[in-house]
Amino acid sequence: MNKVFKALSDPTRRKVLALLRERPMTAGELADHFEVSKPTMSAHFAVLREAGLVEPIKQGRVITYHLMMSVLEEAMFGFAQIFGLEVKAAEQPASTNDPKTDPKSGTTNSPKEQAQ
Repeated sequence: MNKVFKALSDPTRRKVLALLRERPMTAGELADHFEVSKPTMSAHFAVLREAGLVEPIKQGRVITYHLMMSVLEEAMFGFAQIFGLEVKAAEQPASTNDPKTDPKSGTTNSPKEQAQ
């Protein structure tokens, strides 16, 4: 859970997650939304991967990032439980972009399994 909250502590990484909430995007598409160097963007992607918040799928030279909403939800619920906060189940979102848990994706496989 600590890695998730470390990843969420940076506004750039939060914006990356917000963009991925809309749809999976390539590293280049994501980088176009920020005025930072390529190495800085790569470092942000590394922190998000380490936390399990994104899953990169490499196809040739292109890396497409997928939001792992289930990891974010698990961390948030865990945080709420630590402090005894009551958490009510939210309405089902339109899409989580998380093929592991999103019933609208039509599969329960990870993006890596889908790419094979």
